[in-house]
Amino acid sequence: MKQTSHIVDSEIQDRAVLVSLVTQKQKKNEELAAYSLQELVKLAETAGVLVLETMTQNKETADTRWFIGKGKVEELKARIEELGANTAIFDQELSGAQVRNLETALDVKIIDRTQLILDIFAQRAKTREGIIQVELAQLSYLLPRLSGQGKNLSRLGGGIGTRGPGESKLETDRRHIRGRIDELKAQLEEVVRHRNLHRERRKKTGVFQVALVGYTNAGKSTLLKQLTQADVYVENQLFATLDPTSRTMELPSGKEIVLTDTVGFIQNLPHDLVASFRATLEEANEADLILHVVDSSTDMRNEQMRVVAEVLEELGAHQKEQLTVFNKIDLCTQQEKEMLSTEGDFLKISAYTQEDLERLRIAVQEKLMGENKLFRIPAEKGDMISLVYRIGDVLTNEVDGEDMLFQVRVNKDDYEKMGYLLAAYDQQRAQQEGLDGRGEIY
Repeated sequence: MKQTSHIVDSEIQDRAVLVSLVTQKQKKNEELAAYSLQELVKLAETAGVLVLETMTQNKETADTRWFIGKGKVEELKARIEELGANTAIFDQELSGAQVRNLETALDVKIIDRTQLILDIFAQRAKTREGIIQVELAQLSYLLPRLSGQGKNLSRLGGGIGTRGPGESKLETDRRHIRGRIDELKAQLEEVVRHRNLHRERRKKTGVFQVALVGYTNAGKSTLLKQLTQADVYVENQLFATLDPTSRTMELPSGKEIVLTDTVGFIQNLPHDLVASFRATLEEANEADLILHVVDSSTDMRNEQMRVVAEVLEELGAHQKEQLTVFNKIDLCTQQEKEMLSTEGDFLKISAYTQEDLERLRIAVQEKLMGENKLFRIPAEKGDMISLVYRIGDVLTNEVDGEDMLFQVRVNKDDYEKMGYLLAAYDQQRAQQEGLDGRGEIY
């Protein structure tokens, strides 16, 4: 048992004891279990909770009735009364029956890790899309647990676990909740439709899309702000920003791309949350390049990278072109810098160093623009000439009879797309005028 504070402030609504169950399976990686509890403390503080103490229970498996066992519940009750706590937060997900039993025994609000994360998201959501997604995730989480949430939901005073959809109908009307879920899904589908239209427009204009992904608090929003001078909220806390933000970034060549900051990942990210935020997270799936931002100053960076890789795989974005950006390198010792993974394409930077930001811009440009290619385009085909300038970095251009020759640095996908367009034009011209086609790439 580790005590973190004995201070009780009557003006702080939520005063909590944090509880973690370490099973036989988890004991094989005690470092990860300890990190999960540390992360729970940060999550609770982010939600505005005063953490009074943390408690760990080692048990072969979870108790189906009491989760941590009847004896540990009695010990927890004694500590809650001694410290004056009004909330118990568990590091794992609880069933409705476990919540009901723990509430009866402890007579305090019971919150699990999933509900805590959902609560933080409810605080952070600002846009219509974000608010819809959070409410949908909360209702999807609560619906199968209503039988075990009665006292918890009706407990006076609000605070964590009650933000978002509210509590007036949750206890009594399952049909109301199911109807609301259907309504939210329909609203979200409309949002997704609009987002897809915007994506298609961006694709047609040939504008590159780059997505910042990474574990929460890895520094994605800071990078977005430094690279684009965007007016975005930056704070050293978990899930400081929730809604995706897209800004224009200029590459060294002068070409502009769209850089999007996505919601941060975290271990044991609630399944309902991943499902509800799929439209937002799919910004990574639609990107031409993914910048995987890693907090290089944390000892758990490898675990955090694994979590991000798993979520990307779940979204189907794991095969996208990626560049790993080891951020916060200024906070690392020389030994820590040498321990950073050197697999795949990577860059070690500090978001506050202009030289490092320029190196990142160059690396992004090289990833996106690809190799030098030669395009031959009929001079009268102004729309194709314009497209060449949009999709690539034009190095040279010259006139050759009725054609224009362009030396362009362009990536593989756009090179192949341009080849398809020129071939189609070639065929159309030959059919109309009986001439040999003159649109070529080499």
